[in-house]
Amino acid sequence: MKPAASEWVAKAEGDFASLQREFAATNPPNHDLVCFLSQQCSEKDLKCRLIEAGIGFPKTHDLAALLDLVLPIEPTWVTFRADLDWLTDLGIEVRYPGLFAGSDDAQRAICIARSVRSTARAAFGLPL
Repeated sequence: MKPAASEWVAKAEGDFASLQREFAATNPPNHDLVCFLSQQCSEKDLKCRLIEAGIGFPKTHDLAALLDLVLPIEPTWVTFRADLDWLTDLGIEVRYPGLFAGSDDAQRAICIARSVRSTARAAFGLPL
């Protein structure tokens, strides 16, 4: 794996570990943060796949835009589109006043991040 890609994987793994810890918190968990970290983890996994393939990408948090760049090399990832659209909107909007994520939102966000992470790690030949 390219060194730059390895750095993105490490950052994605840090986000994934953090979102799991936060969701498990009992004091109570910050669901907004879980959703944001889920979005960030998925974003970094997509960007890592692009880096590994030598494909440039713009500075963006739009997961669907990143997915569009990944699809020529990973066409089966199209199954993530609806979930990544949802995660982009929620993951960014909960950072600001007006919208708060609930437990169901956080659970869905984690499931999406876990699916993207598993698929990306398989593409990189990394263990789950």
